[in-house]
Amino acid sequence: MAQVLLRRLPLPLRASAGVQRAMLVTGVVLTGLFVLTALVGPLVAPYDYAQLHDSGGLFGSQQPPGAGHPLGTTIAGYDVLSRTVWGARTALEIILAALLLSVVPGTVLGLASGYLGGRLDRLLVGVADALYAFPPLLLAIVMSIVISGGQSSLVGGLGAAACAVAVSFVPQYFRVVRAEVIRVKAEPFVDAARVIGTGTWRIMFRHVLRNSVRTLPLIFTINASEAILTLAGLGFLGFGIEPNSAAEWGYDLNRSVADVTSGLWWTAIPPGLAIVLTVLGTTLLGESLTDLADPRLRRRGASTIARTDISGPEGGAHDD
Repeated sequence: MAQVLLRRLPLPLRASAGVQRAMLVTGVVLTGLFVLTALVGPLVAPYDYAQLHDSGGLFGSQQPPGAGHPLGTTIAGYDVLSRTVWGARTALEIILAALLLSVVPGTVLGLASGYLGGRLDRLLVGVADALYAFPPLLLAIVMSIVISGGQSSLVGGLGAAACAVAVSFVPQYFRVVRAEVIRVKAEPFVDAARVIGTGTWRIMFRHVLRNSVRTLPLIFTINASEAILTLAGLGFLGFGIEPNSAAEWGYDLNRSVADVTSGLWWTAIPPGLAIVLTVLGTTLLGESLTDLADPRLRRRGASTIARTDISGPEGGAHDD
């Protein structure tokens, strides 16, 4: 029975074992919970992220957890549970924005640099190395001021964080794609395409690119946690998004610092725990998938499955 269930598991779970499988399952569960909360959470949240009152009047400031507010209210009078749920959507938006602004240019530049080579390659490699010198959070603060003019809004906060994350991540995607392109362009099928007269751009995008981007989803999964931390750090330092524009965990955590010293735990723990669990989930998922992408680990997992199939319940061989 156990062997049948094992064979029905998805390939990444079947290829993993022990601590690695536990990390992968934990990462999948936490990341799935985060995405589900971001997508459907606002539909079931008790209140809107900027709502201060209902038919019964104002919520009140720093109200303890109760029937009307399961996690209490903040010092500004917002419902903590609703703000935490809505904050997941803001975090998902920054991840998607970072994907659009970093993966696309990083991939295109890496493809051109690795395939064409020459002076263009040396120039782009030098620029990529220089971009590593910029701290993401410091860059996010500067961009927040430039983009939003010092006024923290949804567009300004997300734009600043997304641009800062993109500038930090583009060199990573550039280097990965460039290395893969250099390897792939030496393959026989690329030489065959040149021999039959296929154009350079067609070879680059039709034959080389599609075989050079297989590891990008793994890298982005790992970088998603850094994107969330950048947005949270921006909000905690006061350069994030105002509460009437969107819910953001870093801002809420900043506003709850004084509450902690007064013994009001309910305003700080929910947003802080949301940041920790989301970053933990995306990190575990990315690290586990990266390990499983290693052929040596795949062979080890396949050997484990093979031994399981030929072993009995106690680990011995079946009788003929």
